Amino acid sequence: MRAGQALRLTINGRRHEVEAHPAERLLDVLREQVGLTSVKEGCGTGQCGACTVLLDGRPVTSCLVFAGDAAGHEVTTVEGLSEDGKPHPLQEAFVKYGATQCGFCTPGMLLAAKALLDENPAPTEEEIKWGLAGNLCRCTGYRKIIEAIQAAARPKRARKRGRG
Repeated sequence: MRAGQALRLTINGRRHEVEAHPAERLLDVLREQVGLTSVKEGCGTGQCGACTVLLDGRPVTSCLVFAGDAAGHEVTTVEGLSEDGKPHPLQEAFVKYGATQCGFCTPGMLLAAKALLDENPAPTEEEIKWGLAGNLCRCTGYRKIIEAIQAAARPKRARKRGRG
């Protein structure tokens, strides 16, 4: 589908210039041109969440976003969660609580969870379930994922109450 048009994308805080048709899927540009293979293609119809990225901090399925529509916006993939080589607290909690299993859904789950905690630092279990809606996992049964998100939110709850 490449038509040779230069697109400027900001991905994980870095500027990238790619050659792509504006209607090419963001998923394909991220994987094939930028080399960010954590963004997975599951269903290709926006229903499984494996290709979830953050677009200006909001979770979107990159299989349904045109690369041209991402120009001028901040795209965050799971590679952009760590800071100075240190894993994000959500990443640490997913490992500690065994929420990764096969790992296919993990990047999308992490990004959906980050968006949730950025908007609601102390979500209830029901709010976590709603925050993960659209992200499917065939391995964990979601219990470990929910526990990991609750654990990552605990320090935020303590700060919110003035204990940290």
